[in-house]
Amino acid sequence: MEEFAALLNALVYTTSRNRKLALIAAYLRETPDPDRGWALAALTGSVDFPAVKANTFRNLLKERVDPVLWTLSRDFVGDTAETASLLWPEGSASSESSPSIAEVVETLSALTRASAPTELPKLLDRLDENGRFALIKFATGGMRIGVSARLAKTAFAQSFDVSVEEVEEYWHALEPPYAELFAWAADGGDPPDVTNRPMFRPFMLAHPLEEEELDLSDYAAEWKWDGIRVQLVRVNGETRLYSRSGDDISATFPEFLDVLPIDAVVDGELMVRGSVQGGETGGAASFNALQQRLGRKKVSKKMLAELPAFVRLYDVLLLEGDDRREHTWERRRKALEALMPRLPTSHFDLSQIVAARDFSHLAEIREGAREDAIEGLMLKRRDAPYIAGRKVGLWYKWKRDPLLVDCVLMYAQRGSGRRSSFYSDYTFGCWDGDPDAGAELLPVGKAYSGFTDAELKKLDKLVRQTTLNRFGPVREVERTLVFEVAFDSIHSSKRHKSGLAMRFPRIHRIRWDKPVHEADRLDNLRSLIRD
Repeated sequence: MEEFAALLNALVYTTSRNRKLALIAAYLRETPDPDRGWALAALTGSVDFPAVKANTFRNLLKERVDPVLWTLSRDFVGDTAETASLLWPEGSASSESSPSIAEVVETLSALTRASAPTELPKLLDRLDENGRFALIKFATGGMRIGVSARLAKTAFAQSFDVSVEEVEEYWHALEPPYAELFAWAADGGDPPDVTNRPMFRPFMLAHPLEEEELDLSDYAAEWKWDGIRVQLVRVNGETRLYSRSGDDISATFPEFLDVLPIDAVVDGELMVRGSVQGGETGGAASFNALQQRLGRKKVSKKMLAELPAFVRLYDVLLLEGDDRREHTWERRRKALEALMPRLPTSHFDLSQIVAARDFSHLAEIREGAREDAIEGLMLKRRDAPYIAGRKVGLWYKWKRDPLLVDCVLMYAQRGSGRRSSFYSDYTFGCWDGDPDAGAELLPVGKAYSGFTDAELKKLDKLVRQTTLNRFGPVREVERTLVFEVAFDSIHSSKRHKSGLAMRFPRIHRIRWDKPVHEADRLDNLRSLIRD
């Protein structure tokens, strides 16, 4: 555990991507099995110990230190693991040596909600503050150290000189601590045998289209739909649904586990159907509707009926044992069109080609598209194979311009990780009527991106100097600052007092110069709803 703790400590204080890659790669080369496999699983968010939650450690600390001290310290530091590791009483240190990661996994896996409060302190007593930090991060699965799953997999690939695309192909068919993966990459063994498993294939991705114009004789245009990108895989009668990151989301959308009539791998956009008059279902609803189903471990019959999901298909990767990824987009498209009559229309439809005379005409079509289910356009080279990752010149995404609105800063909260000492998460609102006539400001969104480090320091200072009230970790501030907020769409919401919820809000500009009474009214936002 000491080596893993040293790795996390180094990663926390490293902002360089290349340095993070080098640190992880060196650790994977130098650490024996199975510890390195479990460490890799932790870095990629692939470990889960149901009996251990962040609240478990909070309760342990409140029993050992003053609860007020704990609350104030946690609020100031902004991270449970860091606070707990520093406040844990040193006087209870054990004479036993630091446990290995394999020993930690064995202990954590055997815990129950009843035994966790007794057994966890024994582990914590065997560790120093860095080790305690690593243990808590490992046990709760909340790393938040600036390392994404993709970065960790890239480090693995670099460590053993294999391609990250191959790593991703095998990854989702294997279980931690990935003995087969290390045997292949590190020891020169045979590749893992995943032939008969419904495994994930890495998605082909697009580059943003900047200023260049494309020849539509070389590229086909499709709408870019606003759902979540998914891959539906059936092998030997077993079906799995994967998200863009390769997470298995089959349990959240069980209606897809028996609808593919043949072995295949298809790529598409998962959405839910909108309602039409008479209670029937129509086309795609907004992302706001889909959000009600995301992340659920159990889905009720009522939710399945009221929010029926479907996949708008983009591509076919494998079909009845035939790998189509080396085929051109045009050939794959014809195969997909031929497949559609074999699929139930209740669960699948086809993403249509957008016809245009030329690129200028296509730009006009894009500019006129404001349906909530459309994010913009995709441009796909007709002769391109299906290649994992982003390859220049093959696929482009041409998102529609964001909507802009002026909002007033209302509340602020500290961030996490490097921003845990700064008030970097901002809630903002718009006027519910005329502010000169006493109208109320109501929250419409929250954002934590779109500003520079220098602007963050200035905003943090403003929050501290203009605080009106404190509600736990949240500060209410004087209504003195206007944000120009960019967002993709806006929807009705029963969860918010304003009745509105923004899709992808981010701070576009800080309007230090603008009086708050000139910020936008809720009526302006309501006029943009397309639910």
